[in-house]
Amino acid sequence: MTSILLKAPAMLMLTPALLAASLLAGPVSTEIALPSQPASLHGTLLTPDGATAVAVILPGSGPTDRDGNSPLGVAASTYRLLAEGLAEQGIATVRIDKRGIAASAAAGPAEADLRFDAYAADARAWATEAAARAGLPCAWLIGHSEGALVALKAAENDDKICGLILLSGAGRPAGAVIREQLATLPEPMKTQAFAALTELEAGRTVADTPPALAALFRPSVQPYLISWLPLDPAALFAAYDGPVFIGQGTTDLQIGVADAQALAAADPKATLKLWHGVNHLLKTAPADRAANMATYADPALPLAPGVAEDVGAFIRANGTP
Repeated sequence: MTSILLKAPAMLMLTPALLAASLLAGPVSTEIALPSQPASLHGTLLTPDGATAVAVILPGSGPTDRDGNSPLGVAASTYRLLAEGLAEQGIATVRIDKRGIAASAAAGPAEADLRFDAYAADARAWATEAAARAGLPCAWLIGHSEGALVALKAAENDDKICGLILLSGAGRPAGAVIREQLATLPEPMKTQAFAALTELEAGRTVADTPPALAALFRPSVQPYLISWLPLDPAALFAAYDGPVFIGQGTTDLQIGVADAQALAAADPKATLKLWHGVNHLLKTAPADRAANMATYADPALPLAPGVAEDVGAFIRANGTP
């Protein structure tokens, strides 16, 4: 009895301070795992107090991790910054290491066995998990770059998805974008690359590709390309009837304003926002290529003004259906 009486006043004295600290504390960051085969997928749940919505941030192509960084020279932390900006507006987020990447590396199949639909299935599973953890009926999908196409594919007939936020996403099939990017290749390499794309679009693998194009057309990646190239973002968009926000920077060196406009044309109800002087990683950047690319390795550079605010405002305005 004596020990209890001695401790009680101390507890009472600390309670107001602890309460004040909890009120001033920022959002809570929690490492979470999603059961999967052959191993769990991993991500970070960032939860502000009294969250009114939750969103899953889907990474772009390549070895891009949950923060938006990649060993291929990208250290801009775009997804972490976006999550923090949304938390300030009362929106929780789950940002993920996609299958085969970073903490989710063990869940990745052999490259030859990977298909685009696997990413879409994972996005649906993450949406269900995020909604359950937030105690909400559905979650938003925020897709960046190739993640925008993943979001569109995942949203087919899924009632756990509140709506879509498509950032720096292509508005045309990937083959058209790749041909545009390869247009400056010297001959005969350009002709060989275009011929390979045509075969892959038809669902046929290519046996002989120039060594210089191995990074794009190596045999082990061709099955994935065959699963990805036929997808038409605009057609997927036209078939989706939920709320959609399209965000695009005008100094994006990888995806152009025309792509965002093509997406918006597929559904007149969509909201299109063009951010002037904003690049592919949603940072303020000039059109000059060298200066623009320099932002890719600068995590201290914040997101461009308005990006997180516009995304958050759209989510708040459209609520949780």
